[in-house]
Amino acid sequence: MDLEFLQSMDVQILAGVAVAVLAVVVTAAAFLFSSKKSKGCLDPENFKEFKLVKRQQLSHNVAKFTFELPTPTSVLGLPIGQHISCRGMDSQGEEVIKPYTPTTLDSDVGYFELVIKMYPQGRMSHHFREMRVGDSLAVKGPKGRFKYQPGQVRAFGMIAGGSGITPMFQVARAILENPKDMTNVHLIYANVTYDDILLKDELDSLAAKYPGRFNVYYVLNQPPEVWNGGVGFVSKEMIQTHCPAPAQDIQILRCGPPPMNKAMAAHIEALGYSPEMQFQF
Repeated sequence: MDLEFLQSMDVQILAGVAVAVLAVVVTAAAFLFSSKKSKGCLDPENFKEFKLVKRQQLSHNVAKFTFELPTPTSVLGLPIGQHISCRGMDSQGEEVIKPYTPTTLDSDVGYFELVIKMYPQGRMSHHFREMRVGDSLAVKGPKGRFKYQPGQVRAFGMIAGGSGITPMFQVARAILENPKDMTNVHLIYANVTYDDILLKDELDSLAAKYPGRFNVYYVLNQPPEVWNGGVGFVSKEMIQTHCPAPAQDIQILRCGPPPMNKAMAAHIEALGYSPEMQFQF
């Protein structure tokens, strides 16, 4: 009887030890996984090299560049609405550094993408124009003043011009693809011609997938003959019609060429939006 009792005690002790060891292993694995998951590939102080694995020409002067991260499960680690600094060489062989916003999020693992408009005289444009698959890009980050927490505002109004669409697209995607974030997004996107519109398929796809939550209004300076969007420059009336009205729980974001940003700041102020309701990338 005593022997049976001792044997049963041994079994119970061994089972308890096994459960305890398993709990420690699971906890350690979870901690390790969460640590790895939350740790991005970026370094805010030092440039790191990322290899170009795909280049897709979208138009005569726009291309999508896909860069490989160290492992298939790596994330870039870029907070929503922030950007990276990219380093390259201009046509004279001089170093140039310029900020860019990836169109991918940390839900896109193993790679990140940049949609780049290459201007004839652009110094960094030259570097991207010359890049070929297998080349590496020097990147540092995260950079930027924009901080976003899901649900921090009821709605965003966004006013973008040209390549200024990239931070807007990144923020809109992050909001809409988060099932816990009910923020509405109203975008006005201005360009010179129809062919200048970046990410149009992706924007239209978001509008179709999230009706009522994401609206996009295109404005063209030189529209085609058949066009149902805005014409000319973005006006106060367009902002009034397509952006949320001034309120404490909304924010107007803007990103575009300096002359456009200046004009939009004047429009927004005239419409009664306080400084707290505005942010310029």
